[in-house]
Amino acid sequence: MFNLFSSPAKDYSSLSGREFKEKFLNTKKPVLIDVRTASEYSSGTIKGSKNIDIMSPRFKDAISKLDKTVEYFIFCRSGGRSAQACSIMAKEGFKVNNLKGGVGEWPQ
Repeated sequence: MFNLFSSPAKDYSSLSGREFKEKFLNTKKPVLIDVRTASEYSSGTIKGSKNIDIMSPRFKDAISKLDKTVEYFIFCRSGGRSAQACSIMAKEGFKVNNLKGGVGEWPQ
């Protein structure tokens, strides 16, 4: 009756590494965002990504300055933080995609 135990509907795509990269490469003006910490980002990331740490108190302020007319591709180490970032961004009106499984799933 009330679906108390169902998960809320996601308002973003959660894609496998292959699907994520393919969609990224076929999207006009895509933006790739790594939501890990600055030290994680500096230890290695996907080429061309921008770092916006979801754990930073300035995360919402940083995303508020982003262009809502482009599509975003979000990733982290394992997919959890990026899913959180996607949820926040989708609620703010952004079109976002999550890399399910994290940065290690990005095909070389």
